[in-house]
Amino acid sequence: MGNSTGKIFKLTTFGESHGVAIGGVIDGCPAGLELDYGAVQKQLDRRRPGQSKITTQRKESDTVQFLSGIFEGKTIGTPIGFIINNEDAKSKDYTHVKDAFRPSHADFTYQAKYGVRDYRGGGRSSARETSCRVVAGAIAQQLLIKVGIQIKAYVSAVGGIKINIPYKGLDLSTIDSNIVRCPDSDSADSMILEIEKIKKQGDTIGGEITAIATGVPLGWGEPVFDKLHADIGKGMLSINAVHSFKYGFNGVDISASKGSEVNDVIVEASGKTKTNYSGGIQGGISNGNDIYCEVAFKPVATIMQKQNTIDKDGNAVEIQGKGRHDACVVPRAVPIVEGMLALTLADNYLRSLTNNI
Repeated sequence: MGNSTGKIFKLTTFGESHGVAIGGVIDGCPAGLELDYGAVQKQLDRRRPGQSKITTQRKESDTVQFLSGIFEGKTIGTPIGFIINNEDAKSKDYTHVKDAFRPSHADFTYQAKYGVRDYRGGGRSSARETSCRVVAGAIAQQLLIKVGIQIKAYVSAVGGIKINIPYKGLDLSTIDSNIVRCPDSDSADSMILEIEKIKKQGDTIGGEITAIATGVPLGWGEPVFDKLHADIGKGMLSINAVHSFKYGFNGVDISASKGSEVNDVIVEASGKTKTNYSGGIQGGISNGNDIYCEVAFKPVATIMQKQNTIDKDGNAVEIQGKGRHDACVVPRAVPIVEGMLALTLADNYLRSLTNNI
């Protein structure tokens, strides 16, 4: 029912924003992987609410508790179960939308599909569910590191403020040096000021995240319907508030270019190309170059301004956002994007092994 992702390295998540806990089950993780619990928690800390002045002030420790699949610090090949308790849910902040549908939220569509909905914080449609992806993605990253793959993501745009420097011209070690997670300090300062301004207006703003995976070998991805970029795109588009995905490009508008301008000329037998406009993928299969993609997020739907909508009986009503919400989601979404890219690549890694049996 759409609660799982992956074919071999598979994650199933459960829980709602204001329930007792959220959690997940990871199936297919190979045995013998020694887990760095600190690295998993670090990723959760990067996603958790209340971490800075530009994020929602909901206070959650987001401490993960593993229930199964690990013995003496190593995976044992059985399902890895985990939970994250909800500690600071304030359901009363949502009683005003119990019978009304918030614009651009999943309220109306959930009600239409299921005939019932958990209105507290959006229930299952809440971005709180993405904590589970971060846990599983952090484990997937540790698996990928064993085969030489590194994943990095950073905020590359907030509203109209956009980095125009290709990722290879940036120092990616500085991503976490500021609260907006942008490796260009001048752009970061402008982004923070923009988010603060929008927040004071009771409004929200969108942005973009760039993600890179280095060390991905030749041959990952399955034609025709399981192309590698299609798998990555589906994973990214499943993240709350994501409205578009593109791979390759690296500062060039491919659809407005000539083939002579953006064809990637192969210069080595390893698959290395002179340029990488294809984003490391050709014909849906990795070509040995860096995987590169951009993920665009819409403005958060909850705004602290009055809006017109309808209630469950179809009557026109007016509502206004209350409680604790992000004015811009992208700073906290960086580890989510990293997690989804890691989950997709870990699954394709294990699938590539079965192809060689």
